[in-house]
This record gives sequence, C-alpha cells and structure tokens, in this order.
Amino acid sequence: MDYKENYNEWLNNVSASQKKELEAIKDNEKEIKERFTMPLAFGTAGMRGIICLGISNMNEYTVARATKGLSDYIVSLGKEACERGVAISYDTRRKSFDFALITARVLGANGINVYLYENVRPVPMCSYAVRHLNCIAGVMITASHNPKEYNGYKVYGEDGAQMSPEATKVVVDYIEKTPYFGIEKESTDVKDRGDIAELNNAKISDHITIVGKDLDEDYFSEIAKLSLSPKAVKEVASKIKIVYSPIHGSGCMPVTTMLMRMGIPVSVVEEQRLPDTEFSTVKVPNPEQPDALSLGIKLANKLGSDIVIGTDPDCDRMGIAIRNDKNEFVLLNGNQIGAMMMDYILMRHQQEGTLPKNAAVVKTIVTTKFADKIAKSYGAEVFDVLTGFKFIGEKIKEWEQTGEYTFMFGYEESYGSLCGTHARDKDAVVASMIFAEMACYYTSINVSLYDRLQELFKKFGYFVESSKSFSFPGLDGMAKMAEIMDKFKNTDLTDVADIKVVSKMDLNKGTIKMADGTIVDAKLPKTNVIKYDLGNDEWVCIRPSGTEPKIKIYVSTQEKTQEESLKKNVMLQTAFESMM
Repeated sequence: MDYKENYNEWLNNVSASQKKELEAIKDNEKEIKERFTMPLAFGTAGMRGIICLGISNMNEYTVARATKGLSDYIVSLGKEACERGVAISYDTRRKSFDFALITARVLGANGINVYLYENVRPVPMCSYAVRHLNCIAGVMITASHNPKEYNGYKVYGEDGAQMSPEATKVVVDYIEKTPYFGIEKESTDVKDRGDIAELNNAKISDHITIVGKDLDEDYFSEIAKLSLSPKAVKEVASKIKIVYSPIHGSGCMPVTTMLMRMGIPVSVVEEQRLPDTEFSTVKVPNPEQPDALSLGIKLANKLGSDIVIGTDPDCDRMGIAIRNDKNEFVLLNGNQIGAMMMDYILMRHQQEGTLPKNAAVVKTIVTTKFADKIAKSYGAEVFDVLTGFKFIGEKIKEWEQTGEYTFMFGYEESYGSLCGTHARDKDAVVASMIFAEMACYYTSINVSLYDRLQELFKKFGYFVESSKSFSFPGLDGMAKMAEIMDKFKNTDLTDVADIKVVSKMDLNKGTIKMADGTIVDAKLPKTNVIKYDLGNDEWVCIRPSGTEPKIKIYVSTQEKTQEESLKKNVMLQTAFESMM
C-alpha cells in the first residue's frame, strides 16, 4: 500500500480518541507521508521513534506488531523456548509501562511465559533478568537518552546481549508478515503501573508473572562481588561526598541502594529524583550533555561534594563531574571515564595478585587509543569491536566458550561500560558503584581523581576526543546520508589539514587501504563506517547512527600538552565537516 492507503487503513481501525489525532493531519500531506510511508525500522538495537500514530512511529500498534513477530520467532523455537519466556522491563518515558504491558499481553496470548517488572528498572537489570531467569529473550522499553518525544523497543537474546543479527533477521521476517491490527492479547485486570506496584513473583494471568524484590536482591548480591577496595571504602567513605542524579530516570533505586549498602553517603538531586516523562529540568536527558549535570553540580557546590554522578533514563550510561586542581567542577567525557575505571580495575587486580595472565578489555572502534596504552601497561590485551554494546557482549560469550581470554572491562566513548559478566549490556549501576569506590581508594592514598587522570595523561599522552552529530530528518534524510557516506567511500585522502593519512578503513568493503595502495583485511564485520588512521594513535571516523537519522564524525588526537591536542582536534573536526 502507498502512504495514503496506509493512512486510510489506520483511520478506519484506530479507536475513536485516536481517530481525532489522525483527522487533525488530514490536510497535511507532508505529515501523512512522513508517518505512513516507511515502517519503523527494526534492527539489532530493536526500534526507536517518536511517539504518535503511524507506521513509522512508536505506538501501541507498532509495538504489538513487533511483539507478534518476536512471538512467532520464539514459538518457532519450540515449547521449551516458550516456557523459558521473556523478561520485560521499562523506564520512565511516555507510555513506557503501556508498551511493556502490551508486549507482555501479546507474548502471553501466544503461549509464551513473561516476567514483567513491577516498576521501572534499568537496562542492566533487564539484561541480568534474562540470564538469571534463563529466559529465551528480553525486551526493554526505552529510548535511552533521546528527547522526551521518543520511545523504543530493545530486544535481548538468551545470553542477555542485544539480539544477534541472524536472529533479528528472522524476527523481522515474521514482523513483515504481520498486520498492524487485530493482534490477540492475553487478558489481565491491570490498567496502569499502580495495579502491580510492589508485587513480587505474582501471576496476573496464565502466562504473565510480576517480578520485583527477589530479583533485585539477586542482582545486588551479584554486583556487590565486583567491589575491589572494601578496606579503603570502610576507611574513608565517611569523608566522601557524592551527589547523584537519576535525571528523572530508572536509576535512582538501584544506584542509591548500592552506594548506601557500601556505606558511601550520597545526596540525590531532589528536582530530578522522581520519574518525569517530560524530563522537565533538562534539555535532553543525556549525561553526555553539560546541561544534564548542572543541577547536580549546583548541589555539589552547595554541599561541598567531591563528585557528581548522573545516569540516563534507562541507567545504562553514566556522566561524571569531578573537582580539578582549582577546586572547580569539570566534566569528564566518556573516553576519560572509561579509561579511569579500566585503569583502576586492572591496577587493583594487579596489586591484589588477581589479574589473570589472559586479561582482556574490549572497546569500540570509535573509542580512544588512550585505553590501549593504559591496558597494555598492565599486560592486558585490547580488542576493538564495532559500535554497539552487543559486540562487546559477543566477545564475553566467545571467551566463556573458549577460555582464551578473561574479560575484565568493556566500554564505549558514549558513556557506557560494563564491569563483570552478570549482564551483557551497559551497566551504569555498577559504573556508579565502581566510580564511587575508586574515589574512596584514591582518597585513602591521598590522591584526587583529577590528579590520577593527569598522571595518566603525562604518562601516555594528552588525548582529546570529540564527536559531532549532523541530523538529516525527513524522508529524504536517508538519501542525503547515503550520498555523504558514498563521498567518503569513493575519495582517497592523502592528507587532511597537513596531516598525512596513514590508512583508510572502509568497513563496507571490509578492507584497510594503506597510503601506498596496499589493501589488507580489516578483520571486522562489514558495516557502514569509514575510519582514517592519521598515525600517532590519532584517527577520524565517520559513521551513520544506528538509531537516529544522523551522521557522526569522531576525532581523536594526542599531543604533549592538552592545548596542542585540542587545537589539532578542532582543526581536524573542522576539516572533515567542510567535506560533508
């Protein structure tokens, strides 16, 4: 059907109240075309879109249709898969609970057991639940750090990592055969989240069980084992002052629970403590943005606190502010946060004699090589994978099967990390715990966090990283993005801003082309990424976002001083922007 036929089909099938929304756009050809031409894409990261009616948006019909496709896939795996069931969690966004309940009811109607959290829980607890309950899959309703107008549907495989490309393709095939209307749902008396609040292992229908406190305790007990410096925490915790903000999201309960159990005092930003679908105190609920931590920094200055921690709505990303040598708060970027945590984890294991000889860390191809230098100084191997935490999860699974390496830490530049193997996605609950403990450890030896970061820079080089996103909205956005990516694919650069290009990695072809024309295997899966190696551990990468209509340019530079590195970074970023 074309977009007009799709529009009319929806007009004739939605509820009376929903019909008003569609009638309001009947004279807006552009809006109808935007909403009803292309179905909302379902990939290995699930789907994500603006909440409104239409085939290209997040709404009860697109959620039910996607779930029916997932259900058909699980049913095809057999009775045991249906009995193992699906774990479902959700964050504080608009309609998150509604979409979670629809997901549960559609799965239930197809004879699949469901474990639905009684209240909001973050990404890592969903991933953990899949593994702990031996589920066949998991679903997390979230749009992560996107603006308030968005929501999303994230699917996990039985290992707790985002679903594999192979399984996703099968699910998509089932989805494409599924109509938007008339999808059967299991009956329950539940209307809103209040109806299941604080239930624990309670059945609300033949196939849907509400989970909560017991599963929480299992998770907390598991991540408590990851503590590396309990003695230091006991000695100095009373001296540490931490401000934390869940930024209106799902992190408040688990993060504060773990810090309090460790005995580390934490002050929560009251204006951002409670769930708020509008994220009314920030421009966007993204700890990568300075605005997101501004209220935390304000409170920290008032209380004389040392650290500000912020987590995004689904609590898989963590932002940090620490005091510098002038006693002013500075924001750390994701590369710096991950590098400091990795350094601390490897160092403490080395000091305690528990660092395996086959220790390994995993990072993405757009994450700083600062991490490589630090890791190798401890004798740990470093593995680069494609962007997306599922690829870090794949490495963990591979090494569990082969025993070739021991996973110590994984992270990406976009503020996400994982310590431990209890989950297979980013875990900002554990990250908050480890960062707070790290502060205690350095305080116990009279070193500030800022001083430690400067020590690492002096030892390994002053690395500066930047990333910029360029949006391409509308139906022609994808075509514009493809045109830009093709330009970089088809152009061989010998130098940029007077810096020689050592090689060009084209992951569309799966190759690396050296400056002398030699072509070698990139040894990475094929994907839409171009990366230029500029020597001296410096690089530039261009890639389209996997979840939004954006192209990102990443630049990483390093020099003897921060000023020199920053100057070079700005110069390279400007040069590549001019080529778009």
